[in-house]
Amino acid sequence: MRIAFVAFVAALLLTGSTLNIESFIGAIMAVGVAVANSILLLTAAEEARRGGASSADAARQAGATRLRAILMTSLAMLAGMIPMALGWSEAGSQTAPLGRAVMGGLIFGTIATLTLVPAAYAWAMASAGRTSLSVDPDDPQSTHYQKDHAVS
Repeated sequence: MRIAFVAFVAALLLTGSTLNIESFIGAIMAVGVAVANSILLLTAAEEARRGGASSADAARQAGATRLRAILMTSLAMLAGMIPMALGWSEAGSQTAPLGRAVMGGLIFGTIATLTLVPAAYAWAMASAGRTSLSVDPDDPQSTHYQKDHAVS
């Protein structure tokens, strides 16, 4: 998620924090949460699309059904980073960039997850078929399904 990375750099610039190992770790954390939230959203959208909804309707439905989970994850992590970002510990000046990087990247990563990811999904999947891409021989939806191979 490039947006989360750009936001992490912007957050460091706005707060006057340095670019160091801790801030890079914060960027990795923010991108990880943004990607996990995006996967959650895309999985729900794909289930809805396979259920018969158009790609745009599936993206809207996934956004509506997964909004609370995405916001809860992001807000919990943001709340947990506030003390670190404020530097309230003995080594606060060293760890504050980590908290600030996480917060900046997470804010914009969450916005991107809720706006850009569904739009990109709707656009990319508009002409996609509904057949399963699974190659699992035990998956009845797969084109490679082997009835005699299925686990009972």
